[in-house]
Amino acid sequence: MADFVSGFWNMWVMVLVALSLLFCVFVLASNMKGEKSESGEAKLHGHVWDENLCEYNNPLPRWWMYLFWITIFFAVAYMTVFPGFGNTKGLFGWSSAHGENSQYAREMKAAEEKYGPIFAKYQSQDLQAVAADREAKAMGQRMFLTYCAQCHGSDAKGAKGFPNLADKDWLYGGAPETIKASILEGRQGMMPPFGPAVGAEGAKDLANYVRSLSGLTHDSARAQKGSELFVQNGCVGCHGMDATGNQAIGAPNLTDKIWLYGSSEATVIETVTNGRQGKMPKWKDFLGDAKVHLLAAYVYSLSNK
Repeated sequence: MADFVSGFWNMWVMVLVALSLLFCVFVLASNMKGEKSESGEAKLHGHVWDENLCEYNNPLPRWWMYLFWITIFFAVAYMTVFPGFGNTKGLFGWSSAHGENSQYAREMKAAEEKYGPIFAKYQSQDLQAVAADREAKAMGQRMFLTYCAQCHGSDAKGAKGFPNLADKDWLYGGAPETIKASILEGRQGMMPPFGPAVGAEGAKDLANYVRSLSGLTHDSARAQKGSELFVQNGCVGCHGMDATGNQAIGAPNLTDKIWLYGSSEATVIETVTNGRQGKMPKWKDFLGDAKVHLLAAYVYSLSNK
């Protein structure tokens, strides 16, 4: 609760916990004894089912009561020793994430002592040499499956909107250091929307022209109009006059058979009309240079056997 800027939430949790414990005590105390009639027998509640199945006001079983009391005493003891009552630190001052002596800090220190020298050894080596090391590749693959497979897939072949990392086609370049820079700093790709500028018919003309560049079926007349729009609307500024793209800004090659979002006419029209937004998060702050070095070497090895 210390992460909240307002002390209200701390008091809110403390009140809820206290009320919950008091309610449990009330329930137990009120059911310690059953209610008996004048004859000394357990009093009937008046609920009868199936003619003779009756509900009597008997006390709860003692073993069940004792177990419930034990859980309440345990809860109080636990919140006294460990931080569980609002933002109180507890008698032991234990913390899972905050402070130099927290469990997280101790585990990170132990991991650094064990694995730090291994990461340092590979960090001092050239990326291509690391990519050729079997042990290093295995470590890089485990990191890839943990941090990257959610987007690029466990086989690194990507999905719609997420690049295939196992082929030779690269938006920003496939050199070892370029791959490392992409992982360290991330990438922000943006295709602006041209729908307002060219309209529905113009978007269809552009789509047919783009499809013609990679040999897909297209309307020749529309493709001719689209080629003019391609120049007039500044598409050449990113993709080049020959439409082979620009890795400096991540503009894709439109003349090959590789499509990030799909090659159907409807999909290309959607891309031209609405544009696209793509973001690769940066891992520098979370993983650090040494781990990214291993990860980049593994990614490089996927397309450089």
